[in-house]
Amino acid sequence: MLSLPNLLTLSRIFAVPILVGLLWHPGPAGYVLAFLLYALAGITDYFDGYLARAQGTVSKLGIFLDPIADKIMVAAVIVMLISTEQVIGGHPVIAGWHVVAALVILLREIAVSGLREFLAQLSVSVPVSRLAKWKTTFQMASLGLLILAGALPHWPWVHTLGLLSLWLAAALTLITGWDYLRVGLKHMD
Repeated sequence: MLSLPNLLTLSRIFAVPILVGLLWHPGPAGYVLAFLLYALAGITDYFDGYLARAQGTVSKLGIFLDPIADKIMVAAVIVMLISTEQVIGGHPVIAGWHVVAALVILLREIAVSGLREFLAQLSVSVPVSRLAKWKTTFQMASLGLLILAGALPHWPWVHTLGLLSLWLAAALTLITGWDYLRVGLKHMD
């Protein structure tokens, strides 16, 4: 349990309440600190898996906690970016039709988690596809850009790039979600 990869994964889970606190009533400094914490959490997401494989310390706890840590962080950030207002403009960071892209991501995360749990009971493993890794990359980058956009309201291109990345992540989310669902449906009879 106390291997470095597991501690890195746990640090992401413990960072979520701090991240939420920073995004609760953000000012420019709050957004900067939230971005730095989010970026650090993203780096630990890469290194926990890399170190576990490199050191031969892949554990059942790590396999269990890693996707949960990712989903908790993504869900918390999306909720906060939909609910809190930007420093300048007074609108949520994710607003209007862009909420649809955020909801697609949230709903897919919930559905795939449930599907994986169901398939695990049948001893069916669903490996993460290369496209799903790209989805995660765009998802993490988009949320990072949207947090950073709160700190840089005079650079609207950061916000625009974050929203474009969010839509790209949502599109990849639908494709990969359908791929997982197709695999799952074969085992539901």
